Amino acid sequence: MSVLGTIISAIFGHASASPAPAPSAPGSSAAPAGSKPTPSSAQPAPAKPAASSSATAQASAPSPAAPVDVADVLSKLAARNKEKLDWRRSIVDLMKLLNLDSSLSARKQLADELHYAGDKSDSAAMNVWLHKQVMQKLAENGGKVPDELRK
Repeated sequence: MSVLGTIISAIFGHASASPAPAPSAPGSSAAPAGSKPTPSSAQPAPAKPAASSSATAQASAPSPAAPVDVADVLSKLAARNKEKLDWRRSIVDLMKLLNLDSSLSARKQLADELHYAGDKSDSAAMNVWLHKQVMQKLAENGGKVPDELRK
């Protein structure tokens, strides 16, 4: 999966994560007694080819049923994190908050996916651009992103 797809999946995955009911016995399913599996849960999904471009990466990212409040999800993650991370302004901190590789090489890969035309050796300028682009892509993919995070 692309770096952008991983970011989107991580945020939307945290938004849709809800506590699952505890199984009654080891190895039992969490489905209520008497329920029947749906056809989609009874059969494995067909394998998808690996995404290599940003267009296919965006298509492979999960689309939430309802808009995901990105700021709320990230604020909750930050509140539980031991490290003080400025995810609202820093792409590095955003990636760290999501437990993703925030190295320069990972950010350069993200810049390639998002078609960054600037100088990648100017990491400060690239990082500012990346953060804005990621917030914009989150909004385009079903995220509710405050305007101040997209500008």
